[in-house]
Amino acid sequence: MIKTESVSEQVSRVELSVERPERIASLYDETVGLHRFVKTHGESARSTEVIERALRALGLSKNEAKVYIYLARSGERKASEISGALSLHRTETYRILRDLEKRGLISSVFEKPLKFIAIPFEKALDVLIEAKKLKLNLLERKRERLIHVWLSLPKIEVDTERKEVFQILEGEEQVSLKADEIVSRAQREILMFMMEDDIVKFYHSGFLDRLKISSKKDVDIKFMAKCSQKARFFLDKIRLRNIKYLYLNEDVLPTFIIVDDEQTLLFIRRNDGKRRIAALWTNYEVFLRVLKVLFNELWQKEVRQLACCT
Repeated sequence: MIKTESVSEQVSRVELSVERPERIASLYDETVGLHRFVKTHGESARSTEVIERALRALGLSKNEAKVYIYLARSGERKASEISGALSLHRTETYRILRDLEKRGLISSVFEKPLKFIAIPFEKALDVLIEAKKLKLNLLERKRERLIHVWLSLPKIEVDTERKEVFQILEGEEQVSLKADEIVSRAQREILMFMMEDDIVKFYHSGFLDRLKISSKKDVDIKFMAKCSQKARFFLDKIRLRNIKYLYLNEDVLPTFIIVDDEQTLLFIRRNDGKRRIAALWTNYEVFLRVLKVLFNELWQKEVRQLACCT
């Protein structure tokens, strides 16, 4: 008797015979506006994404980063091979290769047909970082001259009355810069509640080191954090000795900073699949008052609980 498979058994057998990639990557051709979908492996794809984001932060476009990474991982290649592998138009590929060569990130190999080879990744990072530094140095040198030109412009009557305003900031860099700015201006008091992920980000950005500087200026600083091993690890490393801090056992609030009852920075998590960081800055008096009352209530509650335990 011949045993026949059911439809579901046949489907299962076919599925098992097919390699299941952990994820699908979409490569986009900006010139013709087409996508090409390729199989990738999870851990490798995540690592590549991290490197790609870093290269883009250092000034490369998305496709420039992809071309450099492809060359750095695969060795010397012809333009046609790069174009085919990354689904880029031939003209776009040659333009990117020229631009990367001008930046010193790739070289041409004198063969027929012409091939291209990438410099080592460590050296590429050094080249891009030095280029960033040069641009910043040029801007620093221009700063005084630009201020002088600005001050030479005819004066216009400006309403100097204090306005209650708000500002939405997006991205780790912009949020971190704003946090640095408001903390550096503190004269009397800084109140902070911080989630563990933000403690890690602020630790690596150097914000917590700069917070210690404010603590030496007779500024009263109170720091509340979500109680976790990660939070304790980083706060112990930074050693906030002149800062009063407490740990809470619940996720009660998003990260926020209040400075001198005059301004606050409230973190906003945008859950669009990428968990982008954004923040609301405002000097709105009522909002500040409510947030400070809430902070003080949580602070006093935790102090009372600690007193009861002892």
